Amino acid sequence: MTFLRLAVTAPGVPEIFRSIQGEGPKAGRERTFVRLSGCNLHCVWCDTPYTWNWRGTKWPHERAGKFDQAAESVAMSVEAVAEAVEVLPAEGIVITGGEPLAQMVGLVALAERLRQAAPSRPIEIETNGTIPPDPRLAELVDLFMVSPKLAHSGNALALAQRPTPLAAFAALEHAIFKFVARTPADLDEVAALALRHAIPAERIMVMPEGIDSQTLLTRAAALADAALGRGYGMSDRLHIHLYGDTRGT
Repeated sequence: MTFLRLAVTAPGVPEIFRSIQGEGPKAGRERTFVRLSGCNLHCVWCDTPYTWNWRGTKWPHERAGKFDQAAESVAMSVEAVAEAVEVLPAEGIVITGGEPLAQMVGLVALAERLRQAAPSRPIEIETNGTIPPDPRLAELVDLFMVSPKLAHSGNALALAQRPTPLAAFAALEHAIFKFVARTPADLDEVAALALRHAIPAERIMVMPEGIDSQTLLTRAAALADAALGRGYGMSDRLHIHLYGDTRGT
C-alpha cells in the first residue's frame, strides 16, 4: 500500500478541502485541494510554514515560529486520500504543498486513482519547480503551476532554480510559471531566468507576495506596469481577500 504525508487543518485532520482557486490561470474556479506536507525549500515568507518549518531546525521565517512535525502532518493511504477527495466533488483537483513532487511515488499513484475515478476532471499540481515530473505524472496532470523561487525567498539559488527541472517544465506546454514578487526589480530576475530556460512570456504570471489584502493590492499596483510591459500576466490571491490567511481555504 502506498502512503502520502498530508498537512492538517487540526491534529489528525488532513488538509483536504473544497474552495475557490485563488491563484494562476484558473483563479475563481471551484477546486478540491489536497495539501501535502514537506518541502525541499524554505522560503522566509512562505504562507504554509507548518508544512516544513519544524522544531529543532535553523530555517528562518519572517512571520512564523516553529512547528511540531508530528502534530502538523498525517500519513494516509493513496486510496484514503482519493476517497476523501470524492466526498468533496468539484470541477477540478489541485494538489499542493509543501512540495508535492517530493512524494513522487505516492503522487503518481494518487493521480492515477483520481484519473480513473473521473477521466475528464482536471488535475492540477502546484510545485516549486525543483524536481522534474515523472513522465507518467506529466501524462496524468492537466496543468502544472510552477513557481520558481527568486532571491528574496531566502533560498540558495542553486537549490531554488535548478536547470534540469526547469527545462523539463519549460518543455511541457501544460506548465505555466508563476513568480512571487515583491518589487518591480524582482522581474529582472524573472526575465533572466525565462531567457535561460526559453520560457515564453505568455506562460509567465507575476503574483504579489503577501498574506493580507492591503499588502497584496499595494504590491500588485507596483508590479503591474512592469509585468505587463514584459508581456507577463498578473495573478492575484483571491482566497486571501475572501478568507484571510487561514488553513483549509
